[in-house]
Amino acid sequence: MSAGMSLSGRADWLGEKRLQKLLAALKEGGEEARVAGGAVRNALIGQPVADIDIATTTVPEETIRRTQAAGFKTVPTGIEHGTITAIAGGKAYEVTTLRADIETDGRRAKVIFGRDWKADAERRDFTINALYAEADGTVVDLVGGVADIEARRLRFIGEPEARIREDYLRILRFFRFFAWYGDGRPDAEGLKACARLKDGLSRLSAERVWSELKKLFSAPDPSRALLWMRQAGVLTAVLPESEKWGIDAIHGLVRAERDLGWSADPLLRLEAMVPPDAARMKTLAERLRFSNEEADRLRHWALAAPPEPKTTETELSKKLYFGDRQGFLDRLRLALAAARTRAVEDNQAMMEAGGFSRLLNFTLRWAKPVFPIKGADLTELGASPGPKLGATLKNLEKEWVNSGFILDRGALLKRAAQALEA
Repeated sequence: MSAGMSLSGRADWLGEKRLQKLLAALKEGGEEARVAGGAVRNALIGQPVADIDIATTTVPEETIRRTQAAGFKTVPTGIEHGTITAIAGGKAYEVTTLRADIETDGRRAKVIFGRDWKADAERRDFTINALYAEADGTVVDLVGGVADIEARRLRFIGEPEARIREDYLRILRFFRFFAWYGDGRPDAEGLKACARLKDGLSRLSAERVWSELKKLFSAPDPSRALLWMRQAGVLTAVLPESEKWGIDAIHGLVRAERDLGWSADPLLRLEAMVPPDAARMKTLAERLRFSNEEADRLRHWALAAPPEPKTTETELSKKLYFGDRQGFLDRLRLALAAARTRAVEDNQAMMEAGGFSRLLNFTLRWAKPVFPIKGADLTELGASPGPKLGATLKNLEKEWVNSGFILDRGALLKRAAQALEA
């Protein structure tokens, strides 16, 4: 156990009244409760804390009784595994009874509740995720997590293969946490275990795999983690579409994000790694159970024409009107990032980057013009509802777009009358 380490001065959230009240209620009568896991890790690293989890010696029914008596609403979010969620003032705290796994199948575990903090720590995945903090900020480290945080080292607790066989998602979590918190090379034994057991990833649900990949792709710079995933054969196992395209474009995209102030976009980073093939992207989206919005974005990106840096804004406006704006934005961002990478030693690429930057800025400002006539306007001119009216309206819209959106309502109605008369 570490001695003298404290969150004092690093965790303003720890002094929040509701959290202190919850911890105090759980500790009454000789019981114990500590903040656990990611909140402690992030506070020590100096990163923001989003979720606050609590570990306690109280059994679930007693946890519910105490938290409700303290004024919290409770939700049995995972009571069979000892977890309830305590809610007050719009803030949720996940509270879990100390436990040990007695049976696992690579996805789920059967647990028994206990009072042994070391046993609870040792059932977790990585040392940096198995830290606890008392209500006063004192850090409790039973597995060497503080030293690993200081070294920016990601290490499984105990035998890596044993940890992975308990839940094969830990293979992806190994690379995800390495992307966010690791430095240098990944732990050699952990990397070897991930490579040996990668076939177990097929036992995971698509939702769990995609959720974990999105978190990995959201890291400030996932390129090193992706490199080691590829080396271990893990990337191909979960994302076979990347095999012949690879991850080389990720480096330039991350640099562009940093230099140009773009936020990390997991779907754009995925697009940098896979071929713009609509059929294959449809298969990918179905396999990983993308949301409809994600699947549509991937499809539109694949269908959008590769941008040309010399395209005029008028030409681009026409494409944007009939196409999908987000698909063009994704294409332009990736093209700009690639051109900036080449521009280091290529003057032509520098000029291309300037063209893509111009088109990207235009697309970000672009608002779709409103076609100034409707079907009702044609019926007033004597057109009968039906296919002919629809075809006439569509032809007029194309003329309007090809004019650069210059033709006004009067000119369009005049052309409509001529078309209907003909």
